[in-house]
Amino acid sequence: MKRDYAFLFIAVLFILSGCKENPSETSWPEITREAKPWTRWWWLGSDVDSVNLTYNLEALSRAGIGGVEITPLYGVKGRESSYIDYLSPRWMNMLAFTESEAQRLGMSVDMNNGTGWPFGGPEVTIEDAATKAIFQEYTVKGGQSLQEPILVETGHAPSLLPNKLMAYSSSGEILDLTDKVETGCTPSLHGKLNWKAPQGKDYKLTALFIGKTLQQVKRAAPGGQGYVLDHLNKDAVKRYFAKFDKAFAENNTPYPHSFFNDSYEVYGGNWTPDLLKEFEQRRGYRLQDYFPELLADGATEASVNIISDYRETVAELLKENFTQVWTDWAHSHGVTNRNQAHGSPGNLLDLYAIVDIPECESFGITDFDIPGLRKDSIFKRNDSSPTILKYASSAAHITGKKYTSSETLTWLTEHFRTSLSQAKPEIDLMFASGVNHVFFHGTAYSPKEAAWPGWKFYASVDMSPTNTIWRDAPAFFDYIARTQSFLQSGTPDNDFLLYFPMYDIWHNLRGNYYQPFAIHDVLHQIPEFTGTVEQIMNAGFDLDYISDHFLQTTMVANGLLKTEGGTVYKALVIPPAKYIPDATLARIENLKQQGATVIFVETGHAPSLPAKYNKNREIFISEKGGKLIRRKHDTGHIYFFSMLKNNPIDGWIALGTSAASAVLFDPMTGKSGKANLRNNNGVTEVYLQLQPGESIILKTFTDKNVQVADWNYYQPTGKKLALNHGWNMYFIDSTPPVETQCIVSLPELVSWTELGNDTLKINMGTALYEIKFDFKKETDKEYRLTLGDVRESAVVKINGKKAGVLFAVPFEINIGDLLQTGENTIEIEVTNLPANRIADYDRRGVEWRIFHEINFVNIAYSNTRYDIWEPMPSGLLGPVTIQELRK
Repeated sequence: MKRDYAFLFIAVLFILSGCKENPSETSWPEITREAKPWTRWWWLGSDVDSVNLTYNLEALSRAGIGGVEITPLYGVKGRESSYIDYLSPRWMNMLAFTESEAQRLGMSVDMNNGTGWPFGGPEVTIEDAATKAIFQEYTVKGGQSLQEPILVETGHAPSLLPNKLMAYSSSGEILDLTDKVETGCTPSLHGKLNWKAPQGKDYKLTALFIGKTLQQVKRAAPGGQGYVLDHLNKDAVKRYFAKFDKAFAENNTPYPHSFFNDSYEVYGGNWTPDLLKEFEQRRGYRLQDYFPELLADGATEASVNIISDYRETVAELLKENFTQVWTDWAHSHGVTNRNQAHGSPGNLLDLYAIVDIPECESFGITDFDIPGLRKDSIFKRNDSSPTILKYASSAAHITGKKYTSSETLTWLTEHFRTSLSQAKPEIDLMFASGVNHVFFHGTAYSPKEAAWPGWKFYASVDMSPTNTIWRDAPAFFDYIARTQSFLQSGTPDNDFLLYFPMYDIWHNLRGNYYQPFAIHDVLHQIPEFTGTVEQIMNAGFDLDYISDHFLQTTMVANGLLKTEGGTVYKALVIPPAKYIPDATLARIENLKQQGATVIFVETGHAPSLPAKYNKNREIFISEKGGKLIRRKHDTGHIYFFSMLKNNPIDGWIALGTSAASAVLFDPMTGKSGKANLRNNNGVTEVYLQLQPGESIILKTFTDKNVQVADWNYYQPTGKKLALNHGWNMYFIDSTPPVETQCIVSLPELVSWTELGNDTLKINMGTALYEIKFDFKKETDKEYRLTLGDVRESAVVKINGKKAGVLFAVPFEINIGDLLQTGENTIEIEVTNLPANRIADYDRRGVEWRIFHEINFVNIAYSNTRYDIWEPMPSGLLGPVTIQELRK
């Protein structure tokens, strides 16, 4: 009996221990290197050395960067003797050293499979180079012969003879005259057509010449110059990757963490030598029999059909001959790959889905309606709306891939004028669109001894130690890491699958038969599909796109759709579409028969979503205009909320999911606490407080009432202390120098460029603002410090203790724990942008644009100098207040 009691006692302890709260459920996830932001790391001229590689990597690591992606580029003028050829033994040695140092620092290294972009280089022969079709048309009257030779000048080789010459009679007869073209060496006969049109019949002749685009690799590094690869040619692609096999094997260099491919910018590469053969095998008829229709720009229904079939064939060749070959090659070496499919002429979803990490891209700045958000007079409108960003994240979600990465903050504003406050809402928009692995665009390797501003790349937000924003950037990086630690956990939980009508898109795009889907053009190319996406999202639901291919592998379980990656959706939405393939229609009908809900959208109408989904509507989107993304974890859901418009939230928000309890996590501060929930007629509601520009994470638990300290909600008491007068200011860092002990008493808070000091109109640096004041602290109250207009980021100290770093709107922080009754001191270290400094450089003729090739163009890709810039406001502009709050 004694043993039985002992066993029972142990069993009871085991059961009770299983009932204990798991601390990891209600705490922040681990910050892994993947959760941290990464950066594209440009090696200008591959002019790197071990000392400065260590210096650069250590600076990135200290700031909170988790990894780098090496992309070599053109070099710095005057340093040609220090350039290192791409993939040379010395280059491979530098790569190995970088990988070793990164490992020591807890970082990882990715590598571009080329220099600049797109893939290409010196090993790409003219035969393997990007290929284009050249068509020439002729007319021959009945009974006559063509007098002119059938030739085309290419500029890179002897005159081309036609690869195919077809004749089309007015009565519908089609003749292949290719073998009638003289191929002799005699100039007078070369290209001569030995054929006479039959009497009484007029013919139109179309000659196809297979030429080369002659495109060179853009922004190529030493050892990487050469022709762009023919991505549609499988043998050429395999030959291209063979050079990497050779370089890694001969130099015994470890492979990187992942290989990368930039956006598809193969201009005019619309053909490949085997295209006619591939077309016939895949489409079941000969394309050459319909050259006139191919060249008719979709003027007739027959032309539309032929062009669509051509586009489908090119898409398949790109997918099979490049993307799949590249992925298989990377996997054969135990390496993953990361790809930007946009810009290609293929089905973006299927191309993204093949690789391990699909990557989207932001390009420009979004016009957010956020009060206090600085808006520069020099900007480029963002080409990447959520509807475009979702191609990459949809591919990741439906295939079960953990990461969706992004080329982030490209051309956000003009050089030297981008602030962290402008970057945060763009990042939030990408998070809400499914991105969870940020890559900055980017950071240039720059030796420690390089004169300011150091080595730079033109199309960059410049996340580098020589940029003044670097001083407070670690707080921004921490924000990203905390957010991504949640967004990389769990699984996607979007509501609907939206069929991507690729065949309608191919049919409806009139004009040239070759149509790539560039990031700058997609919204205009597929407006109807984009409209359907926006209507569903604005209604408070989220979705992922699905292609014909992946519909074939989607199953039904318990009335829900389950893609091959294991992701579950409530229904399939079919947008207005006329050209759905029969196999896809059959699959849709089969899914319906298995119990799936399928919603067809009529042309010109908004989607009519069944009322049963109203309980899943997220009113934070549909009624409040916010942005969110939702994921599932084992016992509930994860929400990321961001208010990117002028609509402050302070109240109950209905959720589209049920929850017994929830925890709020603030990625800006790292604070967390149990959220207030209530059940309102069967709908779970959470109490949220969000100012425009703010974001918050909510982790819900469906059936469990977790025990954790409460989240602190506050309401203003109406008491507010204004601190706009009595400030002293002096510089703790400035270039050019300002006397650090020269204290300026400020009658009011204004830009330091307006203080009558010429140096302060051209400097970059950090000024310390200090104010002393008497204060009576109520122990049961909280106090919120608001800085107002900050140019551009601030470190706040209260009575000598650091309260936090403020880098984004609304520039607020709670300071009750640090205030005291009696005299208090607030110190605010404000750092400005380097714009005024670089403008002064241009006015004085300092030569800092020292780079080859495109050198350093502005946002409009012109060589405009910055000497025309007016001084940008700098410092603490206020108004500064302390607001009393009650719980």
